[in-house]
Amino acid sequence: MPEMLEVRWHGRGGMGTVTSAELFAAAVIDEGKFAQSFPSFGPERRGAPVTAFLRISDEFIRIRTDIAKPDILVVIDPKLLDQIDVTVGLKDTGKIIVNSPLSAKALKKKYGFKWPVASIDGLKIARETIKLPIANTAMMGALNRVTGAVKMETLEKQLEERFGDRAAANITAMTRAYNELDMED
Repeated sequence: MPEMLEVRWHGRGGMGTVTSAELFAAAVIDEGKFAQSFPSFGPERRGAPVTAFLRISDEFIRIRTDIAKPDILVVIDPKLLDQIDVTVGLKDTGKIIVNSPLSAKALKKKYGFKWPVASIDGLKIARETIKLPIANTAMMGALNRVTGAVKMETLEKQLEERFGDRAAANITAMTRAYNELDMED
């Protein structure tokens, strides 16, 4: 992991984008590291594009700005790939994780990405596990598979605290995404 890992999440209002970044940050902090997460909204309404930022470090994080040059992009709404350039500022060493039924190879070809791509059909997993079309907890598992930033048990604890009775299904979604992630070689 780089000295500080910077992750930019792209989704839409109501998809849990901000919640995912917050829960991931809380898990990092639970493990004794430093993290921060915060959202950036356009028009604040359900369905509007939302960006959330997540920083992870072994040292205190002094910077308090949006993430302009992320190490990793997490795209919860794949429709955004056809509407905006989510890769703006992505480091040359960056990685892209997309919630999509398309394979990592197919996504890379379709969008001409020069970065490594990972894909997971988080929406399908969410429908099968939590019975809702909300892929945010699945995308947490995908991000953890790519970064290895925290123990899965620590993320599970955050989901239990946040979702209570609904935690088990969300944990299943997260674990499945972790295990089923299609990562480009």
